[in-house]
Amino acid sequence: MFTGIDEVDWASLRHAYGSAEDVPELLRGLASTDPAERASALDGMYGAVHHEGSVYDSTLACVPFLFALATDEEVAERGELVELLVSIGRGHGSAEAVLVAGAEAFVALADDRDSCVRRAAAEGLVRFLDQPTRVLGLLRQRITAERDDRVLLALVESLGLFVRRYPAHAAEALDTLLALGVPPYDPGLRLAALGQLACCAPDLLPADLVPTVVDLLGERSEQRRSGLRAQDYIDGPDTLAGRLRRLRPSDEEGAQLVRTLHTALGGRVADRIALLEGQLTAPDPTDRCNGVWMSAGLFREWRGDHSALVALVGEQLGTEAYRLRDAASSVLGELFHLAASAADHLHALVIARPELWTQRWERGAPALGCALKSLARSGDPRATPVLAEVLAGPVVPDDLGRVIVHLGRSAAPLAPALRYRLGRVPLDSPETSARALPLLSALTALADREAVPEVLRLVRGMPDGVRSRQRVVGSAVRALDAFGVVAEGVVPVLRGLLESECAGVAAGALWSVEGDVSAVLPSLLRELAGSDGQRRRVAAEVLARVGVSARVASDGLARMVEADCAEERVTGAQALWRVTGDTERVLPVLRSAWTGHPRVRGAVAACLVGMGAAGAPLRDLAEAELAAPRRHLARAGGHGSQDVLADERLLGMCREVVAGGCAEDGREG
Repeated sequence: MFTGIDEVDWASLRHAYGSAEDVPELLRGLASTDPAERASALDGMYGAVHHEGSVYDSTLACVPFLFALATDEEVAERGELVELLVSIGRGHGSAEAVLVAGAEAFVALADDRDSCVRRAAAEGLVRFLDQPTRVLGLLRQRITAERDDRVLLALVESLGLFVRRYPAHAAEALDTLLALGVPPYDPGLRLAALGQLACCAPDLLPADLVPTVVDLLGERSEQRRSGLRAQDYIDGPDTLAGRLRRLRPSDEEGAQLVRTLHTALGGRVADRIALLEGQLTAPDPTDRCNGVWMSAGLFREWRGDHSALVALVGEQLGTEAYRLRDAASSVLGELFHLAASAADHLHALVIARPELWTQRWERGAPALGCALKSLARSGDPRATPVLAEVLAGPVVPDDLGRVIVHLGRSAAPLAPALRYRLGRVPLDSPETSARALPLLSALTALADREAVPEVLRLVRGMPDGVRSRQRVVGSAVRALDAFGVVAEGVVPVLRGLLESECAGVAAGALWSVEGDVSAVLPSLLRELAGSDGQRRRVAAEVLARVGVSARVASDGLARMVEADCAEERVTGAQALWRVTGDTERVLPVLRSAWTGHPRVRGAVAACLVGMGAAGAPLRDLAEAELAAPRRHLARAGGHGSQDVLADERLLGMCREVVAGGCAEDGREG
C-alpha cells in the first residue's frame, strides 16, 4: 500500500507547519496495529496535512496512499480514512480532480463489509463518480439492501446531495426521498428524508410539517433511549480527533437531523419557532439540548420577538442534566438584554449554585460562569450583589469589567471594591495587565470619578519594561476621559503623554478635562498624519468631539475618507462633518460604507443620529434596515458572540434616525 512513498520528495512539499518530510511516518502510522499510534497519526493528518480543511501540495500527494489504506481490509478504522478522503476533495478544485480520478474505489467502498466505511463512502460516491445515472442506481440499490440505520441516514443525505448536483436527474431521487419520508420507515430515516426534501424540493413537503417532525423526534427519542449501547458512553482517546468527537452533541445524529431542517427552513421563522417550541418542551433532555443549540442559530440570524422562545430556553436551567443546563446558559449569554425573559431562571440558578459563579481554567485567571455572566449581560440588577461576592474573592475574573457595563448604574455599589482591587494591583508584574484591565474597564463603565488616584497610580508607576504597559496606560487614560474631572495630578500626566503612543487617547482625555483646543490640536494633527490607521482613527474621534474649532484638521480628515479601510473612511467622514459641516462630501462615503461593509453600519448609524436633519438623505438606509428580517451580520454557521448585541444596537439607532425624521416631518406639516 505504500509503493512509491519513498520516491516522493516530501521535503519539498508543505503542510500547515512547514516541510512535509514527516508525512510518510504519519501515513505508515495510519496502518499501525497499535490503536494509540493510529490515533496519533490521524491527529497529524487533520492537524497538519489537512489543517482546518486546507489542502496543500502534500495533501494531494497523500491521496493515492489514503486510497490504498482505505481499500485494504487489513487496516483498522478505515471509515475514518474514507471520511478524510471525502473531506479533502470537498469543495477544493485541485483536490476534487484527484478524487474524481480515483472515484471507482468508492463503488467498492459503498458495499464494504464495514458499516463505517459504507457510511463514509456514500458521499464520496455522489461527489466524485461523475456518472449520475449509475450513481443514482447504486444509491437506490444500497438503500434497499442496507440494514444499518446510520448508513441509511448517510445514503439519504447523499440522495439530497445528488439532487443538488444533478438537477436534470432529480426526479427519481426525489421519488425515493418521498417514499422514505412516510411509514413504515424508521422515524430517524423519515426525519432525514424530510430534511433533504426541505433542502431540495420544499414544495413537496407535507402541509403539517412541524407537528410531523415533532412527533417523529419523540418516536426517535424513545427508540434511542431503549437502544443506547455501552460504547455510546465511552470518551475515546485523549487525542485531537478524540477531543473533537467529545465536543459534538451527545446525540450528534439527532442534532444533524434537526440542523438540516432548520437550515432548509431558513427565513420561515414562524415554522422554525414552532419546531423549536416542540423541541424545547420534549420529554427527552437530549432533544431539548439540541433545541437550545438550534435556537441559538435562530436568535443569531433572524430578528423578531423571541421572548417566549427565550423563556423556554431559560426553563432548561432548572435541569440536573449538566449538558443541557450549560447549553442554555451559554446561549442566553449571547443574547444580552434579549435574555430578560429568562432572567428569573438565570437568577434562580445563580442563587442555588454558587460553585457556578466562576469557571476556573488550567492556566490564567478565572472567568465568570455562564449563568452569572448571562444574568449580568441581560442588565438584571440582581447580578450586582453576586458580583460583589465574586469581587471579594481572591482573584477578579478576567471578564468582570466587560460584564458590568451592561448593568448600568445598578452596578455602582461595586465601585469601592473595584477601586480597592485596582489600588493593589502590582505595577511591575507580568500579571499587571491581566489584573488591571478588567478593573479599569469596569470603573470606566461606571464613570467612577473617585477612582482617579488609583488610575493615576498605574499611569505614573508602571515601568517601561512591563508587558502590555501601553495597553494598560491606554485603558487608564480612557478611564480618565470617562471621568472628565479636573483632579490633582491629572492634567500634568495627560500632557506628558501627548508625545507618546497614547497621544490620541491622552488628547481626548485632556479635552474632556480642560476643553483647551490649543493644548490638544498639535498632537491630534500629528497623529492624523501618521502611518498607523488605528491611531488615526482615535485622533479623528477626538477631533469630532472638538468640532468646528478643529477646522485646521479638515485636509487630514478628507484624506481619511479616501482610505482603503471602511472603518477609517467612516470615522474620518463623521469627524469631517463635525468639523466642517460638509454633507456633500460625507454622505456618499457613509452610504457606500453602509452598503458595502455591513460591519460599519453601527458606526454609520451613530453618525446619522448625531447629524440629525443633515443626515436625512440617508434615512432610507435606516428604514430599509428596520424592515429587514435578517440580522445585518448574520452568516451561515456564524458564532459571533457580539453579533446579536451589535444588531440590536443598530436597530435602536435606526429607530432614532427614523423617529427624528418623523418628528421633522410633523413640524413641517
